[in-house]
Amino acid sequence: MSKNRHQELGLSNDQVLDMYETMLLARRIDERMWLLNRAGKIPFVISCQGQEAAQIGAAFALDREKDYVLPYYRDLGVVLAFGMTPREIMLSGFAKAEDPNSGGRQMPGHFGQKRNRIVTGSSPVTTQVPHAVGVALAGKMEGTDLVAYTSFGEGSSNQGDFHEGANFAGVHKLPVIFMCENNKYAISVPIEKQLACERVSDRAIGYGMPGFTVDGNDPLEVYKVVKEAVERGRRGEGPTLIETISYRLTPHSSDDDDRSYRAPDEVAQAKTKDPIITFAAYLKETGVLSDEKEAIINDKVMKLVNEATDYAENAPYADPEHALKYVYAEK
Repeated sequence: MSKNRHQELGLSNDQVLDMYETMLLARRIDERMWLLNRAGKIPFVISCQGQEAAQIGAAFALDREKDYVLPYYRDLGVVLAFGMTPREIMLSGFAKAEDPNSGGRQMPGHFGQKRNRIVTGSSPVTTQVPHAVGVALAGKMEGTDLVAYTSFGEGSSNQGDFHEGANFAGVHKLPVIFMCENNKYAISVPIEKQLACERVSDRAIGYGMPGFTVDGNDPLEVYKVVKEAVERGRRGEGPTLIETISYRLTPHSSDDDDRSYRAPDEVAQAKTKDPIITFAAYLKETGVLSDEKEAIINDKVMKLVNEATDYAENAPYADPEHALKYVYAEK
């Protein structure tokens, strides 16, 4: 590819700036939530840090007006790209009544928003995979050309839900994209103790679908392979398994101490490939982003994060007498 890789992929300068801004927004929201957690203001954080490039590259390759996403708990970048707002994310973090995911009844990271076709995830990992296959089956039966996208960690790729979903999708040639965000650790278990094969994508052949492993720190590489998978799905050629390789820059969650299973030097080395920094460098190299424009984008993002934080912190909790609402059917 030439110097302007994004243009060869059909992306305009404005589109890649939008990708960068959404990546940065995800990072700044995530960083703020850690501060709020450590200040005792919100109960839990599970991070997207280090995986924003994979998430945004994938989301921008989908049709955000008709495709369905079934994200996993780290997919803050995906849901922001699909229309969830910083305010809504913060309302979830503070567990307030206006939280669109669950009305303040569920942990953060359990994304769900009907109007943006973000299908609710569950606490048991990988249950979203067979659900995505079901959405793809429904689309095929109804004759629409929607694509269902679902993501999961590499640890989740060992769960039965993944294998059953992938097998069914392969047999019925369903328009579903399975994207494994391989961040090297399933909580504290390193990749070499999770898989006997070299790559998660090696499993694709067993289910009759193509499999690809790409650099998860490069949003343009992820965009390219997901875009091709989307087109394949719309043509009726079936599912695709994509593995993005990145690194989890934070502990597994705010309740985890990662110093017990990985060396600080390893994390520091990974931060030299931080996708926020490397993508900004690419945009500057191609003349799309200047220092001045970068400062403007950062100020805009921080304004959104500050306003979202202030609103959510002061928003009301759900009334105690409504504790069972959304939990049980109402007459």
